[in-house]
Amino acid sequence: MLRLFITAAALNVLLVAPLWWRFNDIGARLIAWEPWLVVPLLLLLPQGIWRRWLVSLWLLWLALISVANIGDGATYAAFGRSFNLYLDLPLVRSVFHLLEGNVGQLAAFSLMGVAIGLLVGVFVAAVRLLLPSRPYSLRELRGKVALGVAVLSALLITLELNGQRLVPFARVPMINTAMFQWEQVTQTHAARQDFAHTLAQSPLTVKPLPGLAGRNVLLTFVESYGMAAIESPRYRDVLRPTLAEMQTRLEARGIHVVSGLLASPIRGGQSWLAHATALSGRKVENQMWYRLLLESDHGTLVDDFNATGHRTLSVMPAITRAWPEGRAYGFDAIYAADDLPYAGPPLHWVTMPDQYTLDYTARHLLNDGPLFAQIALISSHAPWTPILPVLDDWSLIGDGTIFAPWQNAGDPPDVLWQDLERICDHYAWSVDYAVKVAGRFAERVVNEQTLLIILGDHQAAPLITGENASNAVPVHVISADLALLTPFIARGFVRGTQPPSVDSAENIAGMQQLRRWLHADFAAQTQESSP
Repeated sequence: MLRLFITAAALNVLLVAPLWWRFNDIGARLIAWEPWLVVPLLLLLPQGIWRRWLVSLWLLWLALISVANIGDGATYAAFGRSFNLYLDLPLVRSVFHLLEGNVGQLAAFSLMGVAIGLLVGVFVAAVRLLLPSRPYSLRELRGKVALGVAVLSALLITLELNGQRLVPFARVPMINTAMFQWEQVTQTHAARQDFAHTLAQSPLTVKPLPGLAGRNVLLTFVESYGMAAIESPRYRDVLRPTLAEMQTRLEARGIHVVSGLLASPIRGGQSWLAHATALSGRKVENQMWYRLLLESDHGTLVDDFNATGHRTLSVMPAITRAWPEGRAYGFDAIYAADDLPYAGPPLHWVTMPDQYTLDYTARHLLNDGPLFAQIALISSHAPWTPILPVLDDWSLIGDGTIFAPWQNAGDPPDVLWQDLERICDHYAWSVDYAVKVAGRFAERVVNEQTLLIILGDHQAAPLITGENASNAVPVHVISADLALLTPFIARGFVRGTQPPSVDSAENIAGMQQLRRWLHADFAAQTQESSP
């Protein structure tokens, strides 16, 4: 009997432990009924090849469910949503690269190896326990106990599935997870077909933007810059003074700024989906939609500005590997990490500080206009260490070697990430750095022939913002020509660097509206295809 209870209890914990992480409530989920039904039945089976097959198949199912539940906890912590088997398997590689960038390749391999080893070890032990040399017999007490446990569990599972939960802290996670993932797979497949049909049948027409002809248009994304950074009591005392100073400095130079809100399609990560949404005018909220968009003939702002006569380029310092997506967009030039001649140190995941990226852009990329550029600022990407100062004298930046003293400044990620309060402090400081650098960049490059749009790509993870944070991100539109900002004011943007509050905004437009607004306000008045 000891074998039965040890095996069922161990597999019970394996099933419910990921749910403790996901729902942060241990007491509500202490029992998973499935092991208490299946383990005694497997121990009662007579010896034979088919018994080994049944044990193997059931443990394989249990392993898949456990991985799905662990994935659910991870995706909720990182992105504020549930794990979707149909969409999220391709992200495993990205997760590894993020881990590698934060803690190093050796540590990343070690952590993943330990996790896989533990999981394999549990299931090897389970196989041994479920295949005893002498199966349980109903003629023995242990066989009668096993049958009783199985019958009772079957009864309670039946009641649970019919909406009658007699044990408040018990669940059927194997059944629930399997049903939930199957429902997601079928719904996502149908949505995939609808999205592909929409891309093919109702594309947004590529339009020249004569209202912006001859001007530099710089679409600049700030990593993890959500409205929580401005409105949350935890962070606002850091960011609001920086925004106020930014406004004062811009106004002193005759530069105008208006600010508003857009809703990002994602939270916590996958910044490229926000980039794709803003560029395409379509809400791109997952990797499948992203691939479909890039494989279609659907136009983007890159095409619009090409048609307007702009040179188009993308400045992406976080891209360290081949990036075929950039070619799919049709940029005239792409400046990934290896294309930027940075000679300073990497700063954990961050390949180079934002001030270097913007200094190089100002010195080398803005002189051959008119230009449309997508620029990604990454210093406010996790792990948010070290925190750099903004250098007042940009002429000192050069090739970036000036940043060498900060390579090992502050605690490394593995130390910092042991304390949530310190993580939150570093998040606020890193966003403050990125916004301050962007403001100083605006002072340097914005004139009457420039439209600079600074916007957050997404809110930070729920760990940082809380579970109920909206998807709203700040948008700052900057130019020395007030006429370029007037259309944004008509759409609810307000003067200055402080956006309207999320609570006061009646309807926050999705980030996909940015391209549509530029069409409506700066394109030739031609009939647009239905969205």
